[in-house]
Amino acid sequence: MLGAGNSRARPQSDAPDPAVERGRKNFEQSCGFCHGPDATGARGPDLVRSPLVAHDVKGDKIGEVIRLGRPDKGMPPMVLTDPQVLDIAAYLHARAAQALNSGDVPSKYPLEKLLTGNSEAGKAFFHGAGGCKSCHSPTGDLAAIGTKYSPVDLQSRMLYPGGKHTIVVLTLPSGKQVNGSLAHADDFVIAFRDASGWYRSFSRDQVKVELQDPLAAHRDLLDKLTQADVHNLFAYLETLK
Repeated sequence: MLGAGNSRARPQSDAPDPAVERGRKNFEQSCGFCHGPDATGARGPDLVRSPLVAHDVKGDKIGEVIRLGRPDKGMPPMVLTDPQVLDIAAYLHARAAQALNSGDVPSKYPLEKLLTGNSEAGKAFFHGAGGCKSCHSPTGDLAAIGTKYSPVDLQSRMLYPGGKHTIVVLTLPSGKQVNGSLAHADDFVIAFRDASGWYRSFSRDQVKVELQDPLAAHRDLLDKLTQADVHNLFAYLETLK
């Protein structure tokens, strides 16, 4: 009987987060008239794929915008409590995660809600301030990229590229260098898989470690992208067909 009681009391891992549901209701009441009830945009911009939401941590960036507004863009400040702000942030993060992970989102997400930027400005950013052309080419690796992926998937890949592993290069005491895809790293051990698939680990105090992150430029750029940059760059990539 005791065991049965414990089983019933065990938390359900798939139970919905109450903060997300509260945030949804608060968002619909306070923000939905501009950003759409599902945060995909209306008069105001889409927040599901907003860099601000992507960089927010527990409402630190979202809360500032809610409280101060953006008068230059027609957004008034909102008088909401700290718990309400945290709930709205939880809802927006849940929507962003759904957009990235749910197979249902791409087919339901209309292109016109994403395609709000200026393709010529995006092209100028790609070849200029963005520095994209140093690694990518519209006639090379990005040729016809607009036809290879759905609009949502393309923007996700643009903002959060994946599929490339950090390369670790180790210099051994003998001076010999070995390298492979990083498999594990902590203060004491560094490990990688070499080209043959072998797992190799070394004590960090016995080797010189160099990490080569092929996505470092993307991570650095993500911190600098403005909302306009994101939409303009995406609009340009959509023209590559």
